[in-house]
Amino acid sequence: MVEISAAALGTRLKALFAPRDVLFHNGTTLRRIRFGGKRQAAIAAIGAVTLGFSGYGAAQAAHDAAAATGVVVPPTADIKLAQMQHQIGQMRQRVATIRETAEAHAKRIEQRQALITAALTGSGDAKALSLATPSIDPAADKLAAEIVKPLVKIEGRQVKLASVAQDLLDQRYAETTATVRKLGLRPERIAKRSRGARSATAMGGPMIAANSEEASSDLRADAQFRTLFQTWKKLDTLQQGAIAIPSVQPVHALSFTSNFGIRSDPFRGTAAMHAGVDIPGPIGTPIYATADGIIAHAGRQGGYGNMVEINHGKGIATRYGHLSKILVADNARVTRGQLIALMGSTGRSTGSHLHYEVRIDGHAVNPVPFLTTADYLLAAQDRSVNAIPVSTTGPAAQD
Repeated sequence: MVEISAAALGTRLKALFAPRDVLFHNGTTLRRIRFGGKRQAAIAAIGAVTLGFSGYGAAQAAHDAAAATGVVVPPTADIKLAQMQHQIGQMRQRVATIRETAEAHAKRIEQRQALITAALTGSGDAKALSLATPSIDPAADKLAAEIVKPLVKIEGRQVKLASVAQDLLDQRYAETTATVRKLGLRPERIAKRSRGARSATAMGGPMIAANSEEASSDLRADAQFRTLFQTWKKLDTLQQGAIAIPSVQPVHALSFTSNFGIRSDPFRGTAAMHAGVDIPGPIGTPIYATADGIIAHAGRQGGYGNMVEINHGKGIATRYGHLSKILVADNARVTRGQLIALMGSTGRSTGSHLHYEVRIDGHAVNPVPFLTTADYLLAAQDRSVNAIPVSTTGPAAQD
């Protein structure tokens, strides 16, 4: 076989595709069109590909016609046809694999971004965030490496953002638990799920062994995002439970004429236990619910006079006594800051004021820490109910 050097081959190709001029005459004018070497080579390449596919089609048609008429097809042609069919099938499979891999990367980016956003803003759809991220076969990822390279870069940046978001969630959770403990409540109690509630941390997907550095890195990132979701869910559950904690003032102007604890009874002059605080104000002063809940009682109640009791759940309740007018009914659902009554001097009272109580498991506790709750807890509650319309007519707690 004669060997042809690269230089000689180049010389032959240049001679073959040398610039040519083509003359066209339409009977009145003469036109000259010049075809350069590159244009000739491109036309030749297109023609070769077209001819190849035409040949394949013709061969396939001839093969089918021969088979239909009983003509024996030479084994060599049959083998070549099968090889071409196999190659085309492989090409189609590679294209499908690349497309599916790119789609999996895009979906994973979308899911992870939603989780990062939830961690940074405090709001998100727990059901959507709990979905398992798509698993990607390392072999398919390698095949699609060039196509998915931009997506992989985005995923790398998301991993760094996830680390920042994790630190932020840990800080928020620590602050929230500290605030809850300051009120004499156990965070575990506030965050306790309602009976029958299902966990939203269900995850799954095919098992892919980490037999390469790329696969191992991918699994580490997936574990990092699972941890981020679990932390977010834990904080979200605690903040949802914090809705039951009284965290706004029942009146706009807050002052006390009598505190919680042992005092001298204003009627008898002897030492007696005072189960709440007395907040003075003119008759008709608006009274607001200090947390979300359901009206457990709205009416006369012994020495309380006209009294409203709200059950906030988690064993927490508040009482509002000596009212001149009640604006809610039994079993009604109220929201934090909602107007529920007007101040008065009904029942065992020496003048217009509000008797306000906070009770846990039926036992009265000092309401003052709840009335001076840190702004952080109120903000946490706002994040946890961002999708629920909340009345904001009531006064906020002040430090």
